[in-house]
Amino acid sequence: MSIHKHRVPPGNRFMFATGIENSCPTVKDRNGGSFRVDEMAKCGFYERWKEDFHLVREIGLEYLRYGPQYYAVHQGPGKYDWSFCDETFAELQRLHITPIADMCHFGVPDWIGDLQNPDLPKLFAEYALAVIQRYPWVRFITPVNEIFICAQFSALLGWWNESLKCDKAFVNALKHLCRATILAEEAILTVNEDAIFVQSESTEYWHAKDPSAAERTEFFNLRRFLSFDLCYGKHVDSRMLEYLMDNGMTREEYHWFMRHGLALRRHCVMGNDYYFTNEHIVPAHGDIEGQGEIFGYYILTEQYQRRYGLPVMHTETNLAEPDKAPAWLFKEWCNMLMLKNSGIPILGFTWYSLTDQVDWDTQLRENNGNVNELGLYDLNRKIRPVGERYKQLVREWSEVLPKDCYSVVQPPI
Repeated sequence: MSIHKHRVPPGNRFMFATGIENSCPTVKDRNGGSFRVDEMAKCGFYERWKEDFHLVREIGLEYLRYGPQYYAVHQGPGKYDWSFCDETFAELQRLHITPIADMCHFGVPDWIGDLQNPDLPKLFAEYALAVIQRYPWVRFITPVNEIFICAQFSALLGWWNESLKCDKAFVNALKHLCRATILAEEAILTVNEDAIFVQSESTEYWHAKDPSAAERTEFFNLRRFLSFDLCYGKHVDSRMLEYLMDNGMTREEYHWFMRHGLALRRHCVMGNDYYFTNEHIVPAHGDIEGQGEIFGYYILTEQYQRRYGLPVMHTETNLAEPDKAPAWLFKEWCNMLMLKNSGIPILGFTWYSLTDQVDWDTQLRENNGNVNELGLYDLNRKIRPVGERYKQLVREWSEVLPKDCYSVVQPPI
């Protein structure tokens, strides 16, 4: 067992945060074409971004998950449009809001194509380097948001981007996104050696519907770890190793992840996202069923943290029922406090997002304009009850919870 000193945030203020929803996948339409989903546009951020940043401060927050819109900024090899980013990052500095820079949120530029492009990792790393060279004061970065979900929705379920439905495409997307993350982190560290990578990922669990589904369920519960395993250089279970190799990953690629991912761990904070929809019921055959919360954030995050031994940030949660959202916020907060009190180093908590979102009721696959009431504020920028509750929670707890700035014992490799 080895002990690694982690580069953790200085100071003693707990990282209360929210986020600007910046999902941007492409989706196939019914006529065989495709359209780009830009949640920033759908939620009115481009017109009201100054107001939105002031709302962040109104809630009492100092941290914001926000980043350049990858597809819009990276316009070709070595070509960038910084005009909007320069304005927004300057305003964040002026307001003393610390960004957790979200660099790739479910979509890539049109000229790159999709997640199956083998050049994606190198091209994304060049982009990440350009971002940090332009804004070297940015310290907290989420290189690629929810790698597992992005690969699953794009290449296994056929919903986004390449819209494929096979294990080989999934493994290909997964390894490209994980390699992009690692290369980006290595590039960023050449400019800012104090960078901290908050790798936001969905915290998932599958429950067997009956004994006949046990083997299938075990497979899903091993597969959920693959993105973190590759990014953090954690050797996978033998069944998952066979799965990766059977679906196109080479031995050389696998060992590259083990070497490079392990070397970056001391710069990493594990970001765990948890929603009511993150737990699933598995029948022996057929479609997976939704079930809602069974174990909850405490149990699932404890599983992930025990596996990787990294500091944790609760990076996303919300609830699509405004009248029940304050109670859900408090439940998630209590789960997080219980983890922290049990000795797990937790650096921050996030309600995602600042404002309501649009069309997530169809996983962004349909352009219906349906408002999903998930935000601290509605799309008219009127505070919701959950926003008032979060504001109170931040005020009451901000001076009570210092950040954890101690060494983390990592599990054996």
